[in-house]
Amino acid sequence: MTPTLFGRWQTRLLLLATIGVLVSLPFAMGLIGPGANSVYFWILAYVAIFGLGWDVLYDYLQKFRWDRDWPAAYQLMAGIWELIFVFCGAKIFGFLPLPIPKEVIPIDAFLMHYSVVWLAVFIASQSIMRIIFPRWRFRGGQWL
Repeated sequence: MTPTLFGRWQTRLLLLATIGVLVSLPFAMGLIGPGANSVYFWILAYVAIFGLGWDVLYDYLQKFRWDRDWPAAYQLMAGIWELIFVFCGAKIFGFLPLPIPKEVIPIDAFLMHYSVVWLAVFIASQSIMRIIFPRWRFRGGQWL
C-alpha cells in the first residue's frame, strides 16, 4: 500500500527519533568528525521539521504516478534535495539557527553526518520497519 501523508509523517519522525539519534550520537560525542558538538542534533531536527513539509509535496506528487508508488530512486532524489536545502540553510545562507557559527561547521563532517543518517534511515525503512511492524505497509505507513 502507498503510504498516506500521516503514515509518512509517523514513519519519518519515528526513524529520525530512533535511528537518526543513534547514528548522530558518535558525531555529537566527537568519535566521528572534528569534535564533540550538539550541532548534529540540530541538523537532525531541521531534517525532521522540514521533512514534514516536504512530505506534503511528495504526497501530492506521488498522486500523479499511475501506481501511486514512490520508488527508491525517487527517495534518493528526495534525500539529495533535502540535503541541499538543509545545507544551504545551515551553512551557506545561515537562516537556520545553530549553536555555533556557520563558518565553524566543516563541510565534510556535515555531508558525512547527513549521508550516514539518511542511509541508515533508508535501510531501516526498507527492512526493519517491515519486520518490527508487519502491518505497517498495509496501514499506509502508520504504526500508531
